[in-house]
Amino acid sequence: MKRANILAALLIALSLISTGCGSSDYVQSIQLTTTGANSGGFFNLVGADGTLQLQVNTVYHSGKTVPVTNYNITYQVTTVGCTVGDSATSCGAALPAYDSNPAPVPIDPTGLMTAVAPLCTWFNAAPPPGTGTPIWEYTGYYQVTATYNGMVSQPVAIGVGSAVDPTSAVGGCGPT
Repeated sequence: MKRANILAALLIALSLISTGCGSSDYVQSIQLTTTGANSGGFFNLVGADGTLQLQVNTVYHSGKTVPVTNYNITYQVTTVGCTVGDSATSCGAALPAYDSNPAPVPIDPTGLMTAVAPLCTWFNAAPPPGTGTPIWEYTGYYQVTATYNGMVSQPVAIGVGSAVDPTSAVGGCGPT
């Protein structure tokens, strides 16, 4: 009987050890998403003090995702846009550099992005401007990536409509 118990214990231990073999899961990438105003896949900080919540998830090899937004995320922001006087597009003004002091759209440690400067990164292309339904086009945006444990996410483009666009019949700036 003693041998049967020892054998059973060894078989149980072996089965517990072997269940982990060949099935290790690992972080494959990180994914940056946001909630808030979205117009056809373009995100927009709408209105004075408008906010977007950035969310960071780890994506495992198995497909499982785990939120890590509040775990030592570093955000990188690049200014993308046309320059004043660019004849190919209608730029109202150059987009302020993100690293100006203060930042025009700071991101807090929880991933909340807030429009604190009056900006309009959109142009109403409806002919003639200011009449009818607006047709919004980007003139610039902030490209945001997140870094977690040395892995960098895909970029997310965020426009800012926190100023009044004088060419808009509706008075706002960008899609809402």
